[in-house]
Amino acid sequence: MTRFFRLLRSVLFDIHVYASMLVLGVIFAPWAVVSRKGARAACKTYCRWVLWTARWMVGIRTEVRGPVPEGEVIIAAKHQSFLDILIIFNALPSARFIMKRELLWTPVIGVYARRLGCVPVNRGKRGAAIAKMVKDVASQSREPGQLVIYPQGTRVMPGAEKPYKVGTAVLYEGLKQACVPVATNVGVFWPRNGLMRNPGLGVVEFLEPMQPGLKPKAFMKALEETVEGRSAALMREAGFDPGQPALQN
Repeated sequence: MTRFFRLLRSVLFDIHVYASMLVLGVIFAPWAVVSRKGARAACKTYCRWVLWTARWMVGIRTEVRGPVPEGEVIIAAKHQSFLDILIIFNALPSARFIMKRELLWTPVIGVYARRLGCVPVNRGKRGAAIAKMVKDVASQSREPGQLVIYPQGTRVMPGAEKPYKVGTAVLYEGLKQACVPVATNVGVFWPRNGLMRNPGLGVVEFLEPMQPGLKPKAFMKALEETVEGRSAALMREAGFDPGQPALQN
């Protein structure tokens, strides 16, 4: 019976997550259309609302660790679920994301992503996509802020392995900006698949910045070791063995 009520609360929470997105998207639309500041305020409000309701609806508390970056930096983050997007965006002063192009055509998300200056990538054409990504980022260099990229390119279940893609190194070398690795354990509580939301403390941790100047191969090796090592430690702290993929409840 307890499991049934947990599942019911999880389903209601998910419905609320998407309903809130629509409602706030419509409410903020007039301001967002004329001002990027309005679009950012809408997204910050949404993030804070979902993070707050997650506490009492499904028992997920969240915490940000490490110094939050400011200014123009690259954020290379572990991506496990929608939750880490919310925590990262809420924490950073002026974030924009490298995102798959298909999301630009989704209601609300696509409209606000464009207004925030997010950079779409066509994942089906790897070489051309990387070249265009660098060009698009460079063309928006007049907009200071934190550029968030997911080096593995998609959400990855806790315990699962997926290679890091070269696009992060290309950006790091081309922009000549510091790169801040980000670790997380949120997939333990908010899995990428399934409806069950598990109570606990979801953490996003900003790690020591990697300064410009590393060779691409050395940069990627250090980035992967740092993010995967710290994410594994956070998952163990949450009571999950990263040596075994999480079961989707």
